[in-house]
Amino acid sequence: MADGREADSPVLVEAREGVGIVTLNRPETLNSSDEALHASLARVWPELDASPDIRAIVLTGSGKAFSAGGDLGLLDRMTRDTALRAHIMAEAVDIVRGMTSVRVPIVAAVNGPAVGLGCSLAAMSDLVVIEEHAYFADPHVALGLVAADGGALTWPLLTGLLRAKEYILLGERLPAEEALRLGLANRVVPKGQSLTAALELATRLAKSPPQAVTETKALLNDSLLRAVGALLSKGIESESASFDEQAFQANLAKMLSRRGTS
Repeated sequence: MADGREADSPVLVEAREGVGIVTLNRPETLNSSDEALHASLARVWPELDASPDIRAIVLTGSGKAFSAGGDLGLLDRMTRDTALRAHIMAEAVDIVRGMTSVRVPIVAAVNGPAVGLGCSLAAMSDLVVIEEHAYFADPHVALGLVAADGGALTWPLLTGLLRAKEYILLGERLPAEEALRLGLANRVVPKGQSLTAALELATRLAKSPPQAVTETKALLNDSLLRAVGALLSKGIESESASFDEQAFQANLAKMLSRRGTS
């Protein structure tokens, strides 16, 4: 099933008593998404969805972070390689469509910072457990990119439109307790406890009557799926065009320069 359990796989997948555990596995880069991790994320959701033994999913990150978002090197290559850019953006569509259409509930165990794509992955989950020191941040717009692949689709449904605009347009950090208050998280737990708490919730779901769980999730997700169907393609097209914008390229160059001198 999916990417297996090899220690060097960018996404680890494990099955435990009806629960599929998906772990982003680039801890040395705070689980930032390079080509390999991004491709694995595009594949993993339909593979899990096709497994009759999986009744719930837990999504988490290895090491200190849930995910730091897009790998800067990958973003830089996408500004110059339009074929790579088109491929990655097509995968982004697959990730969003795949994750939001999975029949079983997804429980995010946010064990550290969830930034950019990491923030979107949590927002597309069905339940979110976040550790007290962790935070969300969507810096797409601040960096110069259209925020197309998750947050702009999901946050208005979760927080209300004004709050979604505030945090997505400004890119500010959203601490765990504020995320709970605004409706972006279900539970805040002590440091190191998110995976345990998420597994407890996922196990409860996995033991519940499966048809009742999956069909109820489908009903609850109707508005989200409508938003994805209506807005995703246009949003991804706009985000792809952002890579040609001078503002984005200048901001990315500054970030790469800081990384090189750190």
